[in-house]
Amino acid sequence: MASTRELRRRIGSVKNISQVTRAMQMVAASKMRRAQENVLATRAYSERAWRILTHLASQRAETEELHPLLRHPESLRRVAMVLITSDRGLCGGYNNNVLRVAYDYTATCQHEEQAVSVELITMGRRGASYMARYGSPVFAEFTNIPDQPRLADIMPVARLVLDGYCSGKYDLVVLAYTDFINTLVQKPVVKRLLPVVIGEAGEEAMAEYLPEDEPAAVPKYIYEPDARMILDTVVPRFIELRLYQALLESTASEHSARMVSMRNATDNAMELIDDLTLTYNQARQQDITNEMLDIAGGAEALRQARKQAVVQSPV
Repeated sequence: MASTRELRRRIGSVKNISQVTRAMQMVAASKMRRAQENVLATRAYSERAWRILTHLASQRAETEELHPLLRHPESLRRVAMVLITSDRGLCGGYNNNVLRVAYDYTATCQHEEQAVSVELITMGRRGASYMARYGSPVFAEFTNIPDQPRLADIMPVARLVLDGYCSGKYDLVVLAYTDFINTLVQKPVVKRLLPVVIGEAGEEAMAEYLPEDEPAAVPKYIYEPDARMILDTVVPRFIELRLYQALLESTASEHSARMVSMRNATDNAMELIDDLTLTYNQARQQDITNEMLDIAGGAEALRQARKQAVVQSPV
Protein backbone atom coordinates (compact mmCIF):
# COMPACT_ATOMS: atom_id res chain seq x y z
CA MET A 1 0.00 0.00 0.00
CA ALA A 2 1.25 3.48 -0.88
CA SER A 3 2.20 5.86 1.91
CA THR A 4 -0.19 8.57 3.09
CA ARG A 5 2.07 11.24 1.61
CA GLU A 6 1.93 9.65 -1.84
CA LEU A 7 -1.85 9.25 -1.57
CA ARG A 8 -2.30 12.90 -0.58
CA ARG A 9 -0.18 13.92 -3.56
CA ARG A 10 -2.24 11.76 -5.94
CA ILE A 11 -5.52 13.11 -4.55
CA GLY A 12 -4.30 16.66 -5.06
CA SER A 13 -3.23 15.89 -8.64
CA VAL A 14 -6.56 14.29 -9.51
CA LYS A 15 -8.43 17.25 -7.97
CA ASN A 16 -6.44 19.65 -10.15
CA ILE A 17 -7.23 17.57 -13.25
CA SER A 18 -10.92 17.45 -12.35
CA GLN A 19 -10.99 21.24 -12.10
CA VAL A 20 -9.47 21.51 -15.59
CA THR A 21 -11.88 18.99 -17.12
CA ARG A 22 -14.86 20.68 -15.45
CA ALA A 23 -13.79 24.04 -16.86
CA MET A 24 -13.34 22.51 -20.33
CA GLN A 25 -16.78 20.90 -20.02
CA MET A 26 -18.41 24.25 -19.27
CA VAL A 27 -16.60 25.96 -22.16
CA ALA A 28 -17.56 23.14 -24.56
CA ALA A 29 -21.19 23.29 -23.38
CA SER A 30 -21.32 27.01 -24.13
CA LYS A 31 -19.81 26.53 -27.59
CA MET A 32 -22.06 23.53 -28.23
CA ARG A 33 -25.23 25.55 -27.64
CA ARG A 34 -24.15 28.19 -30.15
CA ALA A 35 -23.10 25.53 -32.67
CA GLN A 36 -26.42 23.71 -32.30
CA GLU A 37 -28.31 26.93 -32.91
CA ASN A 38 -26.30 27.53 -36.08
CA VAL A 39 -26.92 23.99 -37.34
CA LEU A 40 -30.65 24.09 -36.70
CA ALA A 41 -30.93 27.56 -38.24
CA THR A 42 -29.25 26.55 -41.52
CA ARG A 43 -30.69 23.06 -42.03
CA ALA A 44 -34.05 24.31 -43.32
CA TYR A 45 -32.34 26.73 -45.70
CA SER A 46 -30.04 24.00 -47.00
CA GLU A 47 -32.95 21.62 -47.62
CA ARG A 48 -34.96 24.34 -49.35
CA ALA A 49 -32.01 25.23 -51.58
CA TRP A 50 -31.73 21.58 -52.62
CA ARG A 51 -35.41 21.44 -53.54
CA ILE A 52 -35.20 24.62 -55.59
CA LEU A 53 -32.09 23.32 -57.36
CA THR A 54 -33.93 20.10 -58.15
CA HIS A 55 -36.82 22.04 -59.65
CA LEU A 56 -34.49 24.24 -61.70
CA ALA A 57 -32.64 21.23 -63.11
CA SER A 58 -35.94 19.62 -64.09
CA GLN A 59 -36.71 22.59 -66.38
CA ARG A 60 -33.95 21.60 -68.82
CA ALA A 61 -35.08 20.81 -72.33
CA GLU A 62 -34.27 17.37 -73.75
CA THR A 63 -31.84 18.80 -76.27
CA GLU A 64 -30.16 21.13 -73.77
CA GLU A 65 -26.75 20.13 -72.43
CA LEU A 66 -26.41 19.36 -68.74
CA HIS A 67 -24.65 21.77 -66.43
CA PRO A 68 -20.98 20.76 -65.94
CA LEU A 69 -21.53 20.18 -62.21
CA LEU A 70 -24.51 17.92 -62.92
CA ARG A 71 -22.81 15.82 -65.59
CA HIS A 72 -21.49 12.40 -64.60
CA PRO A 73 -18.05 11.36 -65.90
CA GLU A 74 -17.76 8.39 -68.21
CA SER A 75 -15.17 6.66 -66.00
CA LEU A 76 -14.03 6.97 -62.42
CA ARG A 77 -10.27 7.39 -62.11
CA ARG A 78 -9.60 10.10 -59.55
CA VAL A 79 -11.58 11.02 -56.44
CA ALA A 80 -11.20 14.05 -54.18
CA MET A 81 -12.26 13.75 -50.56
CA VAL A 82 -12.93 16.76 -48.35
CA LEU A 83 -12.24 15.48 -44.82
CA ILE A 84 -13.45 17.57 -41.88
CA THR A 85 -11.93 16.91 -38.45
CA SER A 86 -10.89 19.07 -35.51
CA ASP A 87 -7.68 20.96 -34.82
CA ARG A 88 -7.56 19.77 -31.20
CA GLY A 89 -8.10 16.55 -29.32
CA LEU A 90 -9.82 15.74 -26.02
CA CYS A 91 -13.13 15.15 -27.80
CA GLY A 92 -13.65 11.43 -27.27
CA GLY A 93 -14.03 9.32 -30.39
CA TYR A 94 -15.08 12.21 -32.63
CA ASN A 95 -11.92 12.29 -34.75
CA ASN A 96 -11.30 8.54 -34.70
CA ASN A 97 -14.80 7.74 -35.92
CA VAL A 98 -14.72 10.00 -38.97
CA LEU A 99 -11.12 9.04 -39.75
CA ARG A 100 -12.04 5.36 -39.67
CA VAL A 101 -14.89 5.94 -42.12
CA ALA A 102 -12.69 8.02 -44.43
CA TYR A 103 -9.86 5.47 -44.31
CA ASP A 104 -12.26 2.62 -45.10
CA TYR A 105 -13.56 4.55 -48.10
CA THR A 106 -10.07 5.22 -49.47
CA ALA A 107 -9.07 1.60 -48.88
CA THR A 108 -12.15 0.40 -50.76
CA CYS A 109 -11.36 2.66 -53.72
CA GLN A 110 -7.77 1.44 -53.90
CA HIS A 111 -8.68 -2.27 -53.71
CA GLU A 112 -11.29 -2.29 -56.46
CA GLU A 113 -10.64 -4.04 -59.77
CA GLN A 114 -9.87 -0.70 -61.36
CA ALA A 115 -7.94 1.14 -58.68
CA VAL A 116 -9.13 4.68 -58.06
CA SER A 117 -6.72 7.23 -56.64
CA VAL A 118 -8.05 9.35 -53.78
CA GLU A 119 -6.72 12.85 -53.15
CA LEU A 120 -7.45 14.45 -49.79
CA ILE A 121 -8.39 18.01 -48.93
CA THR A 122 -8.39 18.19 -45.14
CA MET A 123 -9.99 20.71 -42.80
CA GLY A 124 -8.44 20.25 -39.37
CA ARG A 125 -5.01 19.19 -38.12
CA ARG A 126 -6.07 15.77 -36.82
CA GLY A 127 -7.23 14.55 -40.20
CA ALA A 128 -4.19 15.91 -42.00
CA SER A 129 -1.68 14.34 -39.60
CA TYR A 130 -3.45 10.96 -39.58
CA MET A 131 -3.91 10.68 -43.33
CA ALA A 132 -0.36 11.86 -43.97
CA ARG A 133 0.86 8.81 -42.02
CA TYR A 134 -1.66 6.11 -42.92
CA GLY A 135 -3.96 7.30 -45.69
CA SER A 136 -3.91 8.85 -49.12
CA PRO A 137 -1.77 11.86 -50.04
CA VAL A 138 -2.98 15.22 -48.72
CA PHE A 139 -3.28 17.74 -51.54
CA ALA A 140 -4.39 20.74 -49.43
CA GLU A 141 -4.69 21.39 -45.70
CA PHE A 142 -6.87 24.00 -44.01
CA THR A 143 -6.48 24.61 -40.26
CA ASN A 144 -7.36 27.13 -37.55
CA ILE A 145 -11.04 27.10 -38.42
CA PRO A 146 -12.95 29.24 -35.87
CA ASP A 147 -15.48 27.80 -33.44
CA GLN A 148 -18.21 29.81 -35.16
CA PRO A 149 -17.35 29.32 -38.84
CA ARG A 150 -18.59 31.69 -41.49
CA LEU A 151 -19.32 31.05 -45.12
CA ALA A 152 -16.06 32.80 -46.04
CA ASP A 153 -14.10 30.10 -44.17
CA ILE A 154 -15.08 27.42 -46.69
CA MET A 155 -14.77 29.52 -49.85
CA PRO A 156 -11.15 28.42 -50.59
CA VAL A 157 -12.16 24.76 -50.23
CA ALA A 158 -15.23 25.24 -52.44
CA ARG A 159 -13.20 27.00 -55.12
CA LEU A 160 -10.60 24.22 -55.03
CA VAL A 161 -13.10 21.40 -55.58
CA LEU A 162 -15.17 23.34 -58.13
CA ASP A 163 -12.15 24.20 -60.26
CA GLY A 164 -10.78 20.67 -59.96
CA TYR A 165 -14.05 19.06 -61.03
CA CYS A 166 -14.80 21.49 -63.87
CA SER A 167 -11.27 21.09 -65.26
CA GLY A 168 -11.58 17.31 -65.27
CA LYS A 169 -8.96 16.76 -62.60
CA TYR A 170 -11.49 14.96 -60.39
CA ASP A 171 -14.19 12.57 -61.55
CA LEU A 172 -15.89 12.50 -58.16
CA VAL A 173 -15.79 14.68 -55.05
CA VAL A 174 -16.98 13.24 -51.73
CA LEU A 175 -17.42 14.85 -48.33
CA ALA A 176 -16.38 13.05 -45.11
CA TYR A 177 -17.70 14.70 -41.96
CA THR A 178 -19.69 14.01 -38.79
CA ASP A 179 -23.44 14.49 -38.96
CA PHE A 180 -24.89 15.98 -35.79
CA ILE A 181 -27.85 13.96 -34.48
CA ASN A 182 -28.05 15.09 -30.87
CA THR A 183 -25.77 15.79 -27.94
CA LEU A 184 -24.96 12.12 -27.38
CA VAL A 185 -25.10 10.80 -30.96
CA GLN A 186 -22.93 11.95 -33.87
CA LYS A 187 -22.76 9.93 -37.09
CA PRO A 188 -19.66 9.98 -39.34
CA VAL A 189 -20.68 9.86 -43.01
CA VAL A 190 -19.17 10.01 -46.49
CA LYS A 191 -21.49 11.75 -48.97
CA ARG A 192 -21.21 12.65 -52.63
CA LEU A 193 -20.59 16.34 -53.26
CA LEU A 194 -19.92 16.41 -57.00
CA PRO A 195 -21.47 15.71 -59.39
CA VAL A 196 -24.77 16.92 -57.99
CA VAL A 197 -27.31 14.09 -58.22
CA ILE A 198 -30.76 15.32 -59.16
CA GLY A 199 -33.56 13.06 -57.98
CA GLU A 200 -37.14 12.80 -59.09
CA ALA A 201 -38.39 15.45 -56.70
CA GLY A 202 -38.88 18.22 -59.27
CA GLU A 203 -42.64 18.37 -58.94
CA GLU A 204 -42.43 18.39 -55.14
CA ALA A 205 -39.97 21.27 -54.90
CA MET A 206 -42.58 24.05 -55.08
CA ALA A 207 -45.68 22.11 -54.02
CA GLU A 208 -45.80 23.57 -50.52
CA TYR A 209 -46.19 27.09 -51.92
CA LEU A 210 -49.53 26.20 -53.54
CA PRO A 211 -52.89 26.47 -51.72
CA GLU A 212 -54.23 23.27 -50.23
CA ASP A 213 -57.12 23.08 -52.71
CA GLU A 214 -54.75 23.20 -55.71
CA PRO A 215 -53.89 19.94 -57.49
CA ALA A 216 -50.69 18.19 -56.45
CA ALA A 217 -49.07 18.52 -59.91
CA VAL A 218 -46.83 21.57 -60.15
CA PRO A 219 -46.77 23.39 -63.50
CA LYS A 220 -43.70 24.59 -65.33
CA TYR A 221 -42.43 27.84 -63.89
CA ILE A 222 -41.04 30.68 -65.98
CA TYR A 223 -37.67 31.91 -64.73
CA GLU A 224 -36.13 35.26 -65.55
CA PRO A 225 -33.78 35.58 -67.30
CA ASP A 226 -33.91 31.78 -67.79
CA ALA A 227 -33.45 28.55 -65.84
CA ARG A 228 -30.03 27.85 -67.37
CA MET A 229 -28.54 31.19 -66.31
CA ILE A 230 -30.00 30.87 -62.84
CA LEU A 231 -28.65 27.33 -62.63
CA ASP A 232 -25.15 28.56 -63.49
CA THR A 233 -25.31 30.76 -60.41
CA VAL A 234 -27.20 28.45 -58.08
CA VAL A 235 -25.20 25.24 -58.49
CA PRO A 236 -21.82 26.66 -57.31
CA ARG A 237 -23.59 28.43 -54.43
CA PHE A 238 -25.25 25.14 -53.55
CA ILE A 239 -21.87 23.40 -53.37
CA GLU A 240 -20.63 26.13 -51.05
CA LEU A 241 -23.76 25.75 -48.93
CA ARG A 242 -23.27 21.99 -48.68
CA LEU A 243 -19.70 22.49 -47.50
CA TYR A 244 -20.76 25.15 -45.02
CA GLN A 245 -23.55 22.97 -43.65
CA ALA A 246 -21.14 20.02 -43.26
CA LEU A 247 -18.70 22.27 -41.40
CA LEU A 248 -21.46 23.45 -39.05
CA GLU A 249 -22.54 19.84 -38.45
CA SER A 250 -18.95 18.84 -37.68
CA THR A 251 -18.43 21.81 -35.35
CA ALA A 252 -21.57 21.00 -33.36
CA SER A 253 -20.54 17.33 -33.21
CA GLU A 254 -17.04 18.24 -32.03
CA HIS A 255 -18.23 20.47 -29.17
CA SER A 256 -20.87 17.92 -28.14
CA ALA A 257 -18.30 15.12 -28.11
CA ARG A 258 -15.85 17.27 -26.16
CA MET A 259 -18.47 18.24 -23.59
CA VAL A 260 -19.51 14.61 -23.06
CA SER A 261 -15.88 13.48 -22.94
CA MET A 262 -14.92 16.13 -20.36
CA ARG A 263 -18.01 15.35 -18.30
CA ASN A 264 -17.07 11.66 -18.25
CA ALA A 265 -13.49 12.60 -17.36
CA THR A 266 -14.74 14.76 -14.48
CA ASP A 267 -17.01 11.98 -13.21
CA ASN A 268 -14.17 9.47 -13.42
CA ALA A 269 -11.88 11.87 -11.56
CA MET A 270 -14.41 12.28 -8.76
CA GLU A 271 -14.79 8.50 -8.49
CA LEU A 272 -11.01 8.13 -8.40
CA ILE A 273 -10.82 10.80 -5.69
CA ASP A 274 -13.38 8.87 -3.62
CA ASP A 275 -11.41 5.64 -4.04
CA LEU A 276 -8.12 7.33 -3.20
CA THR A 277 -9.68 9.05 -0.19
CA LEU A 278 -10.94 5.69 1.08
CA THR A 279 -7.50 4.18 0.55
CA TYR A 280 -5.90 7.19 2.27
CA ASN A 281 -8.21 6.83 5.29
CA GLN A 282 -7.43 3.13 5.50
CA ALA A 283 -3.69 3.81 5.28
CA ARG A 284 -3.95 6.58 7.87
CA GLN A 285 -5.93 4.31 10.18
CA GLN A 286 -3.35 1.62 9.71
CA ASP A 287 -0.57 4.08 10.54
CA ILE A 288 -2.39 5.19 13.70
CA THR A 289 -2.95 1.56 14.69
CA ASN A 290 0.72 0.78 14.12
CA GLU A 291 1.77 3.79 16.18
CA MET A 292 -0.57 2.76 19.00
CA LEU A 293 0.81 -0.77 18.85
CA ASP A 294 4.34 0.62 18.95
CA ILE A 295 3.50 2.77 21.98
CA ALA A 296 1.77 -0.13 23.70
CA GLY A 297 4.64 -2.44 22.86
CA GLY A 298 7.18 0.11 24.12
CA ALA A 299 5.23 0.60 27.33
CA GLU A 300 4.96 -3.14 27.86
CA ALA A 301 8.67 -3.58 27.18
CA LEU A 302 9.48 -0.81 29.68
CA ARG A 303 7.19 -2.39 32.29
CA GLN A 304 8.82 -5.77 31.78
CA ALA A 305 12.28 -4.20 32.01
CA ARG A 306 11.40 -2.47 35.27
CA LYS A 307 9.90 -5.67 36.67
CA GLN A 308 13.01 -7.62 35.76
CA ALA A 309 15.21 -4.92 37.27
CA VAL A 310 13.30 -5.14 40.56
CA VAL A 311 13.61 -8.93 40.62
CA GLN A 312 17.33 -8.86 39.98
CA SER A 313 18.15 -6.04 42.45
CA PRO A 314 19.82 -7.19 45.81
CA VAL A 315 17.66 -7.16 48.91
